[in-house]
Amino acid sequence: MKTVVITGGTSGIGREIALSFARANYRVAVCYKSDETAKEEFEKIINENGLQIDIYKVDISKEDEVKTFFKSVIAQFKHIDVLVNNAGIAMIKQFQDTSLEEWNSIFSTNVTGAFLCSKEVTENMILNESGSIINISSMWGEVGASCEVAYSASKAAIIGFTKALAKELAPSNINVNCISCGLIDTKMNKTLSKDELDSLIEEIPLGRIGNVNDVATLAVFLAETATYITGQVIGVNGGLVI
Repeated sequence: MKTVVITGGTSGIGREIALSFARANYRVAVCYKSDETAKEEFEKIINENGLQIDIYKVDISKEDEVKTFFKSVIAQFKHIDVLVNNAGIAMIKQFQDTSLEEWNSIFSTNVTGAFLCSKEVTENMILNESGSIINISSMWGEVGASCEVAYSASKAAIIGFTKALAKELAPSNINVNCISCGLIDTKMNKTLSKDELDSLIEEIPLGRIGNVNDVATLAVFLAETATYITGQVIGVNGGLVI
């Protein structure tokens, strides 16, 4: 049985990815940073559906916590076949009002977290000469978003990280891909007003906001079926960015 690790896995996109892998008969380990309410809600969903998903509390921007987390998962499951770097934070703020502390906070989670988790998992994957790393980015990392410079820059970094790491790990039969999300119906977008949301939807060729299952389905496909796809940035955006 294969094992998948998903960061930021107790809510939103991460939660749906975790559920999708569990239904695909993977052993699933997820981590979260601090949202206890989301964790409890997720535990309820897990129990109601009779699934087995292990939940860990981890700050992925801290190397010691990441090392302990992955040691625990490997001790329990012996190997990790898939890593989904999903954890991320966003901020809407004008660039000149963005503090260094805020900039560093976004990069610590969105970029450093992906680096630390990928570093921990690659040794195990190289030993097994098999694996898949899936990084969750954003269309704003491709085209940039006004008043989201820090977030856009961090997601652009994830795209570059994906392409370079894919080249380095390909000889070990490890695939590295990136899912670039458009407007997805998650808590992260709840700050948008109805008018702002309607305005964005008008620009989407498919005429609707995406849902978490749109992303989760692709994540499972990349891990399970797409053995000859690596180093790619695949947009889930309804045609908004083409």
